[in-house]
Order: sequence, then structure tokens, then C-alpha cells
Amino acid sequence: MAQEIDSITKVNIPAEREAIFPLSDSLTPKLITQVDTVKTDTIKPKSDSFLTANIVATAKDYMRYDRKNGQAYLYNEAKIVYGDLIIEAGLIILNNKNNEIYAYGIKDSTGTYTQSPVFTQGESVVKPDSIRFNTVSKKALIHNSRTKQGEFNVLGERTKRENDSVYFMKNVKFTTSKDIDNPEYYFYARKIKLVPEKKIVTGLVNMYIADVPTPLGLPFGYFPLTSERASGFIIPSFGDNQNRGYFLQNGGYYFNINDYVDLAVLGDYYTNGSYGFRLESSYALRYRFNGNVSFRYEKLLNSERGFPDFSESSIYNLRWSHTQDPKSNPASRFQASVNLGSSKYYQETINQTNTGNFLNNSLSSSVSYSKTFDGKPQVNLSIAATQNQNTNTQEVNMTLPTVQASMARIFPFEPKNGTKKGVFQNINFQYNVKGENRIRTTDSLLFKPQMFKDMQSGIQHTIPINTNFKLFNYFSVSAGTSFQENWVFKTIERSYNDNLQRAVTDTVNGFDAYRTYNFSSSIGTTIYGLFNFKKEGKIQAIRHVVRPSISYSINPAFDEFYDTYLIPETSGLPEEVVEYSRFEGGLFGAPGNNYSSNIGFSLTNDFEAKIRSKDTTITEPIKRKLLSNLSFSTSYNLAADSLHFQPVTVRGVLPIIENKLDINFNGALDPYALNSNNQRINTYNINNGGSLFRLTRANLSFGYSLSNKDFEKDEKDKNKDNPDNETFRNGGRPDDLFGRSTNLDGRLYDEDEEEEIVENETQRYRYAIPWQIRFAYTATYNNLRRENEISSHSLMFSGDVELSPRWTVGASSGYDLKNPGFTFTQLRFQRDLESWRLSFNWTPFGNRESWYFFIGIKANVLSDIKYDKNRERDRSL
Repeated sequence: MAQEIDSITKVNIPAEREAIFPLSDSLTPKLITQVDTVKTDTIKPKSDSFLTANIVATAKDYMRYDRKNGQAYLYNEAKIVYGDLIIEAGLIILNNKNNEIYAYGIKDSTGTYTQSPVFTQGESVVKPDSIRFNTVSKKALIHNSRTKQGEFNVLGERTKRENDSVYFMKNVKFTTSKDIDNPEYYFYARKIKLVPEKKIVTGLVNMYIADVPTPLGLPFGYFPLTSERASGFIIPSFGDNQNRGYFLQNGGYYFNINDYVDLAVLGDYYTNGSYGFRLESSYALRYRFNGNVSFRYEKLLNSERGFPDFSESSIYNLRWSHTQDPKSNPASRFQASVNLGSSKYYQETINQTNTGNFLNNSLSSSVSYSKTFDGKPQVNLSIAATQNQNTNTQEVNMTLPTVQASMARIFPFEPKNGTKKGVFQNINFQYNVKGENRIRTTDSLLFKPQMFKDMQSGIQHTIPINTNFKLFNYFSVSAGTSFQENWVFKTIERSYNDNLQRAVTDTVNGFDAYRTYNFSSSIGTTIYGLFNFKKEGKIQAIRHVVRPSISYSINPAFDEFYDTYLIPETSGLPEEVVEYSRFEGGLFGAPGNNYSSNIGFSLTNDFEAKIRSKDTTITEPIKRKLLSNLSFSTSYNLAADSLHFQPVTVRGVLPIIENKLDINFNGALDPYALNSNNQRINTYNINNGGSLFRLTRANLSFGYSLSNKDFEKDEKDKNKDNPDNETFRNGGRPDDLFGRSTNLDGRLYDEDEEEEIVENETQRYRYAIPWQIRFAYTATYNNLRRENEISSHSLMFSGDVELSPRWTVGASSGYDLKNPGFTFTQLRFQRDLESWRLSFNWTPFGNRESWYFFIGIKANVLSDIKYDKNRERDRSL
């Protein structure tokens, strides 16, 4: 039964219950509540309703209807829903006479103003002190409104809502700072027009920093608020350079082509005539693939034309990265990783500071497509183009392309049921074919006619036949042979030219082929040894795992593919018969003309210990590695006339601190002695007055990282800051031992986009300062020809100290112990200014001595508000 409320009656409504105000020109005196068994009132509303939809209202404490004044009151956590419009507040008043809704906050028991109104329509949210809303005109008057539009937080003293898409505001602050009531900076405008999710148009606007007005101002302003990408101009940075004069840098236009691809065209210009441009594009198709392409070109002029130190150069760099979603097509896959350009690009570019790539001396690229054809047997097809470029020698090696097909293994004698056993049942063979175009050139001839003229082409067919079986249940035996046929389309012919008095080489175009084959086998086993100690001791047992193996291989001599030419007697020198193969210098090289029959020996050792835990509650011992992969390997050539043994190769890993520090070592031990000319002779070193072996080469290296987390009891986040887990964009190393790389916008390539959220002021101060440091050590010893010297000996280190949650200081450097002196050194200073970012990178000495300072607003919409200054390193173009 309905409850009737007069002007002085107050009805308590339980929390989270609803009241529905039906369509009428006045709020009916019959308040219908959905409490227990209360039914809907049968009174019909009048037809001339001022509302276009029902108002659904809730309140925690009470809802009261004042019949005399035509007003309904909702108190404490009040909420009304009117169409797509939602108003929440401590107190909401619905006025029937003037068709208006009022919303206010309320004071709590301590007198604090709480439950300020929240005005929501669609995705637009406004948080004012009070609201006055007309349900007929849909206009509203809002005091001290707070709203977020795009990346802006907007605070207006007085706001007039014209409709759901236009707001006029007076005395407005708008900023990208998270704290709108106490921003570190803001723009102040007397009047603005706000179109949610589209734009802010202002009159006179001034920039304030810490509530202090600055001379930075505009007579009017336009700020786009679209959350979607939009085409537009990119404002360049400006400055001056001591070598090239004044400049405009990184200015251009951004094209929002469609939802799948975009394009940015940027350029640089210097008053001495230097210029550069770059194209950057990203593309993506959800669940299919994504990637990005960038191309940079720079024309660099040093000094002025006519001056003795004038020089010019042209450099470029092309990058392409493409990744396919593995679920899009499991049977085929296309991927690309391209880094191609001038060898001197990273040394000379004026638009990028990429230390990691500068210190690396190679650029590599790969574009590949692979497809699997199911069936019996299965066939795999791949097409790939690769490039490897040495930036020191400027040598470029390319394959354009390599086409390879392989057939899955076939076991012709395998049983129809059960597992394969024995020699015959495990016999298997494959068929592989590879066609390749290989180019060896320099970057100055890249994609020029001469490059394609020197291209080598060929096709290689390979049929390996293998088997494996167990011998006496303890030995694993494998044996195999391989047949190979090589097709080439260029060969050579050599002869002695009497007129030139030297040998000449002619290229013969046409099809030719040669065939080779070989045989190999091996036998190995695994031996386990366990040495037990007293259970009361710290070390309870040591386990020794030995993996010995013996292999044999035979390679026939293919003399039929070799020819000779005669060098006649000249200048008292006797005549000489020179042997050569017409396949020399070809794609697959020449077949061997020396018969070899080798026996190989290998011995691998692993040592582990069972250690009693310090924790008395743990009954099982802990396993620790003492020495891993300690291996010795050599071979003996049965067909050689002398020097049968090859040097013994020794390598291993010595674990010092579990999962933290492993020392890697390797070396070579030669059993033969040297003569007075430092050449190997067929005499054992021990018979020549020396030791059993001669140490000819050795290397020792390790890497180690240490941080404050290693000294904390909580191990949960110990590996959180492991640099190996970071993704280092734009090349270089995954750690920062070579220094960190920055673009000319003050942002580190590997900088985390997500910022740490500081909940309260006490979190800004720490008793323990976070820090981390990384080391890399390497030493190489050479004594192949009695050099008896350490050829390289260096220590690299880097570290960061977080002085506070917003202050970080870091450094990367190294010391060359062979040629005493510091290697490339970089100092980094970063300050998080909440809405701003400040960074200073300094290379204090060396041939890349330079510094770079940047301060700017983080938000993308205001990224052009910045100041940067740098001193470029000296360049020799």
C-alpha cells in the first residue's frame, strides 16, 4: 500500500533502495518506494510532464517531499539518474516549480565539507562544489567545477553548461598535473569555451608555475582534447650549434591515415646549409601483425664553404620491425628486423644520441617468411633476406634472398607399432635444398650496379642419412653420412700471362656442379659418481657426472675438381706448377682436396654438492653447483704426416654466488713446441724442454649485479630490476654498461612509461636509498707465437642511485687495464617533477665529450612546451 508524505513528513529509506519519480508537471505527493511490499500508486500522471524520462533516486538517510514548496530532498549519499545524466551528492533538491535540480555537499561530524557533487554525462565527469541544473533547458550552473578532459584537469570558478556538448567557464585553471587543487603549474584564463573530448578555446591565457605568473602568455589559445589520433603540425625545437649555426629541428606534420597506419614526416634545417629529414610510421592489425618503419637521412656540412676545415657527408639509416601474431596463421610466419644504413650513421648523426649502437660495430637485418606444408612427409619452406654490416671496415654481406626447403625425417624401417629399436629401425634420411644469392660489398656501393655484378648464386642439395642405437645398454652410438651436390653459375679459370708476367683470373659464366660426401660416428656414455660424507657435516655429499665421448670422421679428397697451370722459370726462380679449383671464390667454396681421417675426444664434467641448510626446519639438503661444464676436447688426424694432435680446448663455468655470479673461462693447450721462427714443429713440447702443454690462449669473464634488495630479507622482488629483463629499444645492449641512449626529447629509450604513484607525502622520503650496480670483467691472454701478453683486459661498470622517489643519479663507465685509462663514461641526472621531466646527460671526456639538458612537460598534448640545450661532441666528418 502506498505511503503518502505531506510537507512535514519524513520517511527513512533503507540504504541502496530506490524511489522513482514518474513523468508529471509536478512531483507527485505519492512517493513510490520499492521497500518490502509497497506497491505502485494507481494515480495517473498528468500529460504535460516537464521531464522526458523517469528520475531514479536513492539516498542513504532519508528522502522527503515538501508538498507546499514542491520540492523533494535526498540526504546523505544521494543519487539521481535521469536518462544518461547522473548526479551524486550529499544533498540533492528537486524543485518542481522552476523545474530545477540542486546538488550540494554536506558537513560531517567534524564540520568538514564532504560528498561534493559529481555530475556525470556519458564519459564527461564534473566534480564541483554545487550544481544547479534545469531539466527543461538542460542548462546548468556549476561552481568550482573540476573535470578531466583528455590529458587536462580543468578547474573553473563558475561554469555554465549550455548543453551536453558546450560549456562556458570563468576564471579557469587547466593543467596536466594530477593535483588540480594544488598544481605545480597551470594555465590561467579568464574565459574559456570547453567542448568535451574535442577542444578548449580560451581568451587571454597565462602560464603559472607554483602560483607565480610567468611572462609566457598568449592572446588566445586552442587546445585539442580528442582522445583519438589526429593529423596536425609538429612544432620544431630551435637553438644554435657552434658548427652549423641556428637550427630548427624535428618539425613537421603527423598524418593520421586510418586506424591501422600513421605517418610522421619530420625535418631539420641549419643555417649553414645542413639539413635532414625522417619518416616514421607505425602500423597494426589486431590479432594479425604490427610493426614500425623509420627512415632517416642527413646532409651534414661542417664549417662554411671556402673555409679550410669545410667538409660534407651524407648519412642514412633504415629501420623496419614487423611481428606477426603467432595465432593468426600457425602454418606460415612472416617477420622482419631491419637495421640498414651508413656505417658512420651512429658516429655522425646530429639527431640522435644512441650510445649503445655507437659502441657496437655491426648492424644486422633479417626478413623471412616460412610456411609448413602438412603431409607425410612434412615439408618446410623458408625465404629469407639477411644483411650484416661491419661499421669499422664498412664491409656488407647480404643474401638476396635465400630459399630453403626441407623434408621431415623419414624412417623407412620403423615398425608399424611400438618404439624404434636397433640400428636398422632408427635409420632415417632427409632432403634439404637451398638456393642463395650472396653479395659481398661496401656500404658505398650498396644497391649500385657494381654490387649486383659481383653477386654469387648457387643451389645446394643435401641428403643426410643417420642412425642411432644403444650398445650394451650403457653406450649411445650414432653414425651418419651426408651426400652434397652444389650447383653454381660462375666459375674461374686461371693461367699465366707472359706479357703481364703474372697469373690472371678469368670469370666463366655458366652452369657447373660438384659433389661431396663424408662419414661420421660417435659413441658416448654418462658416468655418475657419488661421494658421501657424514650427515652431521655441512657438506653431506658430492656428485661427479662425467660424459666421455669418442667420435670419428672421414672426408675424402676430391682431386678431380682441381686443375693446374705453369709459372715458367723467371729471374732465376724455378718453374712452378700451381694447383687451383675452378670453384674457388664461389658461393660454396671449393671442395677439399686433402684427405682427412680424424678421431675426436671429449670429456665433460659436472660437480654438485649436497649442503645441509642453516634452517633447522628444512630436513632435505640443498643442492649447489661447484663446477659446471668443465670440458676437454681435442682430435687426432690419422691421415696427417705430422702435427696429428689439435690443441686441447678447455672451457667451464665456475659458480661463485648462486644465480648471481658465474665465472666463465676457456683456453687452448698445445702439445707441440715452436721453433726459432715461432712456428709449430712436429716435436712435443715436453720433449723440447718445456711442459706437457703450452698455454696458447685463455679468456676469463664474468658479470655481476648488486642492489639494495640483495641485503633485504624479503626476496620476493629481488629480480625486479634485472636489466636482462628489460627491452632496449633502438638497438644497443639490454643493460646500460655502454651508457643509456636518448632521443632529443629527454626521454630514455628504455624509460618505463608507467609512473610510480605516490599515495601520500610520507612515501616521498625513504630510510633506505634504492641503488644498483653492475660489473662486467674480461681478460684475454695470447701466447700463440710466444707473445706472452694479455691482449685485452677491461672492467666495465654502471649503476644508479635513487636519492629520492623522484631523484635518480646514474653512471656508466669502464677502465682499460691493458692500456690504462677510462673507457666511454656517461653521467646521468634525472628529476621527476611530477608533471614535468628534467634530465641532464654528460659525457665528461673522450672523443664523444658532450652534454645535453632537457626540461619539459610530460603530457603529449603539451610536449612542445620544453627547453633543451646541448653541446654536441666534436666530429670529424
